[in-house]
Amino acid sequence: MISHEIPCSLAPFDRIIGQVQAIALLKAAIQKNRIAPAYLFAGTSGVGRSKTALAFAEVLLGDRKSTQRLGDRNHPDLLWVEPTYLDKGKMLTAKEAEAAGLKRRAMPQIRIEQVREIGEFVSRSPLECDRSVVIIEEAQSMAESAANSLLKTLEEPLYATIVLIVPDAGSILPTLVSRCQRIPFTRLNQSQTQAVLSREGYSDIPPTVVTLAQGSAGQAIESFERFKSIPSELLNSVQQIPIDAKSALAIAKQINKELDVDLQLWMIDYLQNYFWEHHQSLSILQYLDKARELIGRYVQPRLVWEVTLLQIAGKL
Repeated sequence: MISHEIPCSLAPFDRIIGQVQAIALLKAAIQKNRIAPAYLFAGTSGVGRSKTALAFAEVLLGDRKSTQRLGDRNHPDLLWVEPTYLDKGKMLTAKEAEAAGLKRRAMPQIRIEQVREIGEFVSRSPLECDRSVVIIEEAQSMAESAANSLLKTLEEPLYATIVLIVPDAGSILPTLVSRCQRIPFTRLNQSQTQAVLSREGYSDIPPTVVTLAQGSAGQAIESFERFKSIPSELLNSVQQIPIDAKSALAIAKQINKELDVDLQLWMIDYLQNYFWEHHQSLSILQYLDKARELIGRYVQPRLVWEVTLLQIAGKL
């Protein structure tokens, strides 16, 4: 355990909505001055894991004047690590890759070069504070070689505290899990989700979209952005049960023309939730389940939608 005394202002945790157990565990560790070398923040995305990690870093660094630098992730004693794409020898985060127009054919990952950077960062003395903090987002994206390289750093981080953010403990190597103190994050309830959305300026998200996110405010926001990208005329059409074969085929053609495959797959989830709320039809859910399976197996999407909408219309 690191024994440096913590300058104890726990106010940054007041920004976190929900996650009572996670906050209580972190506060107890701080108040008892028993900070573990490494923590595993485990829970679904969009429920406050990264915001809690930032609040934890703010408390550990005890540098209230540097709140803005911490928020911008450019504090000299904070290293924030995200999965990256490799393009012409340069590592780019997802946002950087999107801004650069990079065609992404695989998922980003935490690379061994980034793990080596972590090792170098924690081996030096902090520049402004009593300790350093490393936060690793989507730590489950590490290849096995990178994860093994991280093991020794987790055992002896010297002046640093390391936080790994993952969807669940089973998503990373057991040897990594064993070196971390686990902090569980749970899905938000309805009122907590709405509170987060209101704070972030998303109070106008339709209830169907919020329900689809299943207690993840982050996923609700992401779903809302997708929802808004669907033309309103198309959305109105797909929310109706087709009255005949002609209208079913016309809607299928419109879906195939206006939406990419990723958005079509999201819309299937949305429609399942929508039709269940409005029609309580198990058969419609099953037709849409089959559509998702077929599109996922690279069957021609227009054909899949034609068959699915004809089934929903009762014409097949």
